Amino acid sequence: MNPNFAPFHSRRQRLLETLARRGGGVAIIPTAAEVTRNRDTHYPFRPDSYFHYLSGFPEPEAVIVLVAGDTPRSLLFCRSKDMAREIWDGFRYGPEAAADEFGFDAAHPVAELDAQLTELLANQPAVYFALGHDPAWDKRLVDTLNRVREQVRTGITAPASIQDLHAELDEMRLIKDSHEVLTMRRAAAISDIGHRRAMQATRPGMHEYEIEAELLHAFRQGGAQSPAYPAIVAGGANACVLHYVSNACRLADGDLLLIDAGCELDGYASDITRTFPVNGRFSGPQRDVYQLVLAAQHAAIEATAPGVGWNIPHDAAVAVLAQGMLDLGLLSGTLDGVLESGDYRRFYMHRTGHWLGLDVHDAGDYKRDGDWRPLREGMTLTVEPGCYIRPADDVPEAFWNIGIRIEDDVLITADGCDILSAATPKTIDDIEALMRDARS
Repeated sequence: MNPNFAPFHSRRQRLLETLARRGGGVAIIPTAAEVTRNRDTHYPFRPDSYFHYLSGFPEPEAVIVLVAGDTPRSLLFCRSKDMAREIWDGFRYGPEAAADEFGFDAAHPVAELDAQLTELLANQPAVYFALGHDPAWDKRLVDTLNRVREQVRTGITAPASIQDLHAELDEMRLIKDSHEVLTMRRAAAISDIGHRRAMQATRPGMHEYEIEAELLHAFRQGGAQSPAYPAIVAGGANACVLHYVSNACRLADGDLLLIDAGCELDGYASDITRTFPVNGRFSGPQRDVYQLVLAAQHAAIEATAPGVGWNIPHDAAVAVLAQGMLDLGLLSGTLDGVLESGDYRRFYMHRTGHWLGLDVHDAGDYKRDGDWRPLREGMTLTVEPGCYIRPADDVPEAFWNIGIRIEDDVLITADGCDILSAATPKTIDDIEALMRDARS
């Protein structure tokens, strides 16, 4: 086995041990299907996140089958070696090389999958699968189970239950191993370069898509395979649209530019947001709101530690933001009243973070049995408070169309947290200095 794929092998072993403790059975994990973009052109292929988590195998038309019990087995089904197709589509491992490289007990041509699954599911107590994730695969599994049931007169039994495999894997994916943490650090470092490049390049009169191009250039130049999600490059009023992605407008002197962008490296996402002035200098009202959001983020990060409930950092940020909205004249009343009524949601309408990993909004529940999940060492999440002020008769005009979000990627450690994206400038002084130096 290639040592680079040892972490994936270890995860398969952990899953096999978990399933064995639950009585055994067979787990089936297909990768994503290739999707046609138009005519004979496909979207760039990305493996399914669960499949990638357990294998690192990069090719389409592949399936992992894990047999848990007294004699555990880890099997891969993949495309056969085909030199003629490799002329058109590029290198294929083929089953024999894939088993050796990725550390599977055996690998077989994917064309044999249906026949072998019928045998592998015979006399097994349960099948572990993600029902409802892919209708074509749901039907395929049901058809296979029916073929097993047809053999009942020969003494063969079919699995008595179908268990949700994603529930098991979500718990595993919540706690990042050292390989995952290293990859996410590298992804954050590449994204940091992109954000710095964007700040240095921005000038009044440019278009949002020109700044997006600076980000994409840095991501690819740094070795990332793609952006982790469509970049938000939102100037002026566009920053008050949370998921603005058209990135088509001209940047005006005196406006702020909100950039929410991160690269994807070896399947793992980074997710960083910075907001800065198009002309390199914050105005007075912009500075006031920015300092408020930065203080809210600081309060949330200070509250982010092992054993702390998921909601506590959010509550810490909300308390700071709500008081700041009162101080700036955006809201009236008392802090307790604003918090109880939820009036602050007019200017801050989202949560302060989400899980981060193979998916930008990564796998895992936020509540268990009705209670907020406590944070644990090895979890990774974002901390991203914001303030979005649209024009209104009861809002001071100086604050109109100011949209600010500050987002960092955070790893829970044994005694607190580690900000993976800490290198990306976010104080007013650091941002203005970087932009000023670029202009000189």
